[in-house]
Amino acid sequence: MKNIYLIGFMGTGKSTVGKILAEEFKLDFVDTDKMIEDMTGKKISEIFEDASEEEFRRLETDVLRDITEGKGRVVSTGGGIVVTRGNLELMKNSGLVFTLIADANTIHERLKQDQTCRPLLEVEEPLDEIKRLLFERAAFYINAHHIIETSDITPREAADQIVAIIREELAN
Repeated sequence: MKNIYLIGFMGTGKSTVGKILAEEFKLDFVDTDKMIEDMTGKKISEIFEDASEEEFRRLETDVLRDITEGKGRVVSTGGGIVVTRGNLELMKNSGLVFTLIADANTIHERLKQDQTCRPLLEVEEPLDEIKRLLFERAAFYINAHHIIETSDITPREAADQIVAIIREELAN
């Protein structure tokens, strides 16, 4: 089986849905942010602080290139992986790409309860920044093979929708 890529903004459920899919299809689950942290020995926030967002994006692309050389993985990506030229094409050429999307208010509520440090949202008005980044990235997110709206469904329901799509494509 080709790789299954989950893209979308932070807080849309990529990691949770990805783990469910990996279990369902008996595939390995990988998270690009976790891979970068393991590779560098630094938290994402430290990379942003010590180096730059550009350095983080470079590392992200390196990790993605390694992932695309293999098959049979469910890949949860960082929300901004799509802004680097060529990354979306790498994913589309080596697997199925699903965008998980949610509205800005839902994302804001989910992230308020998440203790993970989110460097791009360490601003005075996080909701405004979420809206700005969603708008900026929308042109990339809509170019996935499929889009799953996660605002009003559980991660299990999102995973079930993806499973149904994949099974239908495998049957054809």
